[in-house]
Amino acid sequence: MPGTTLSTAKSGDHCVVLEIASEPAELKSRLYSLGIIPGSILKLLRFAPLGDPMQVKVGGSFISIRKSEAAIITVDIQ
Repeated sequence: MPGTTLSTAKSGDHCVVLEIASEPAELKSRLYSLGIIPGSILKLLRFAPLGDPMQVKVGGSFISIRKSEAAIITVDIQ
């Protein structure tokens, strides 16, 4: 499933970040500062009870992001 968004991934999926949309620029900058950059590997750990936000592991960090934020991240699900 190459070229899908992170928001469509399921718990347990390993994803390689392909691209992050340039808009909104503040969000792209924040994701970069969290280590979510093209080429990084993410593991989708779990979703909150109502499905939003999602917890992902990138490197040694665990972060929570909203599905709306995950929608701008293009990934290749492994």
